[in-house]
Amino acid sequence: MESLISNVAYERLLAEIKQRIISAQTQASLAVNRELVLLYWQIGRQINERQEREGWGAKVIDRLAADLGREFPGVEGFGARNLRNMRDIAKQWPDASIVQQLVAKLPWGHNIQILRVTAGPEREWYAHAAIEYGWSRAVLVHQIETKLFQRQGRSETNFTRTLPPEQSDMAQQILKDPYHFDFLTLGPSSRERTLERGLLNHLKDLLLELGKGFAFLGSQYKIEVDERPYYIDLLFYHAHLHCYVVIDLKVPEFEPEYAGKMNFYLSAVDELLRRQGDAPSIGLILCKGKGKTTVEYALRDTNKPIGVSSYQHTLELPHPLQGEMPSIEDLADAIDQLKEDQEGDPTTMG
Repeated sequence: MESLISNVAYERLLAEIKQRIISAQTQASLAVNRELVLLYWQIGRQINERQEREGWGAKVIDRLAADLGREFPGVEGFGARNLRNMRDIAKQWPDASIVQQLVAKLPWGHNIQILRVTAGPEREWYAHAAIEYGWSRAVLVHQIETKLFQRQGRSETNFTRTLPPEQSDMAQQILKDPYHFDFLTLGPSSRERTLERGLLNHLKDLLLELGKGFAFLGSQYKIEVDERPYYIDLLFYHAHLHCYVVIDLKVPEFEPEYAGKMNFYLSAVDELLRRQGDAPSIGLILCKGKGKTTVEYALRDTNKPIGVSSYQHTLELPHPLQGEMPSIEDLADAIDQLKEDQEGDPTTMG
């Protein structure tokens, strides 16, 4: 028995030491990255100052790269291309305090990607977001390429009228317009079920596009009202808003009746699922397109918080071939339809 207790205590000690080592390694790595980024920024600033003061041309960077390569053989990071990155980043971030508080907290590769963003406020937004959400370089590139900054908070909503001010602003910011489902390849005749199946097959990509805080609860989530079943396309819980998020998928453009259906779903979710401490549930109607005035009129007198956004996806075939060949999703829909027809045909029953 003493041996067993001793083993348990030892395993606990080992786990604690391992965690301390990992934590120390992480801190050391962050410190090394910080010093490296600051060094690169300082070099870039020196190059800029000398070029402006002495009138040196671009060739000075090639000369510097060659001389530094001879002085520090085998040391990477001082090639002509990276020296130009140092110069450009120093131009983009001339304020040393901002560099300390923001730029130095990101890996150098992240900072190089943010070079692609020209507007100052947008550049700072991506840097803050990359730190807050822990984006990898690939995720950062994806967010820049899909213009997340311009899409954030652009959904048409009635939140200012249906939510308390402290929740309204945050709820508005978690929605986007349009949503980019580039990981989907849908044919021109796809249905809602096809869209839903595609999103579920790429759930990780969907959660990335939705943003931080969304917890997936289910698809075709069943609720019962008056002993009749209803099915919610996608149901989420948002960890920061502390509320349920109902998503209704629509292949056509927005129609006013979609708002009435979503209002019903939100009333049911608030009554059947919402618990003490939960904020009011919010709804998001995702459509292929929408008319701003139509959405405004449809949401004007609804009493539940609803947002309407469009989405974009990749076409499976080049335009001249669209409609000539069915997509895989279209074939799956056709099989589903055949099964439904057979189930409803009495001649197929044994």
